[in-house]
Amino acid sequence: MTSVGPSLLFALIWIGWLVSWIAAAFWSARTEKRVVTAGVGVYRVAILAGAILLTPWAAQIAAQEPIWNVGEAGAYALAGLTLAGILFAWWAPIHLGRLWSSAVTRKEGHRVIDTGRYALVRHPIYTGLIAAIWATAVSEATALAGAALVSFGLWLKARTEECFLVAELGMDAYGAYCRGVPMLVPFLPQGSGTSDQRSERL
Repeated sequence: MTSVGPSLLFALIWIGWLVSWIAAAFWSARTEKRVVTAGVGVYRVAILAGAILLTPWAAQIAAQEPIWNVGEAGAYALAGLTLAGILFAWWAPIHLGRLWSSAVTRKEGHRVIDTGRYALVRHPIYTGLIAAIWATAVSEATALAGAALVSFGLWLKARTEECFLVAELGMDAYGAYCRGVPMLVPFLPQGSGTSDQRSERL
């Protein structure tokens, strides 16, 4: 039986995530309001540009050699970390159920969720994806640049989402939660932050 090489394994993980993410969009509740600001365009451009740089074709076009050779065992370990990040991200929309959306929106019956992954970070989807992206990108210069862009785009998206939900749902609905739970990195000390309402969307 032929084993799955690291490159194919990375591809299967990301294709599986993309297909399942698109399919999941059909289960969410009715959208009551969608954010429309200049910031949406900025984070989308950053994420798209970063995603392009993360593809293997970007490194081929740039004729780049790997920064370092992690070896086959290291590549499998990084694939495992990538999968772990994807699974961390995927648990969040499952936990949110019909409140989840891939865009920054307010859903019908929107409310604060502060259990599961949301007890660790306010945006577990973005946290998991950022971890998975860096694990994928670690040995290529173009991919690392792409990972930085995507991470920046997801951070901007998280900030846009939080500002939108503060305005829509009011600070009282989740102010205490935001003061006690970090935005993207688990266990970071928190000050008097602004917000999020567990409707992570990518």
